[in-house]
Amino acid sequence: MFNDLLRRLTAPDPAALPEIDCRLALGALLVRIARTDGDYADVEIAQIDQALMKRYDLNATDAAALRAECEALEAEAPDTVRFTRAIKDTVSYEDRLGVIEALWSVVMADGVRDDEEDSMMRMTASLLGVSDQDSHRARLKVSAG
Repeated sequence: MFNDLLRRLTAPDPAALPEIDCRLALGALLVRIARTDGDYADVEIAQIDQALMKRYDLNATDAAALRAECEALEAEAPDTVRFTRAIKDTVSYEDRLGVIEALWSVVMADGVRDDEEDSMMRMTASLLGVSDQDSHRARLKVSAG
């Protein structure tokens, strides 16, 4: 399953992904941001599950199962560009702002922001076509709680 998705993500001009593949791309991106600082903490895992539950109306068991698939996909994927392109090509700007909020919620889940996470967020927002100002507003919204 992952090989097919990775093949479609790396195609020169990929078609829009079906919703299930978009779920995997978003989940893998959430996992990637959580792993950026080298500490894939339980609180970050819980936040990923919460983001998946909220975005896709899943129960806790289904969100954890989806996250497990996303962890495997993230480990196999060569770079972040593939995930962001799949999301950017499939999701409206407003929904991409929601993706940025979900990413910030994972970054901030452990209470520590480091340079690697900030750098990854700047790159990811840019790849998703989200302005720095909108990403900043999303971070403030997540911080406010």
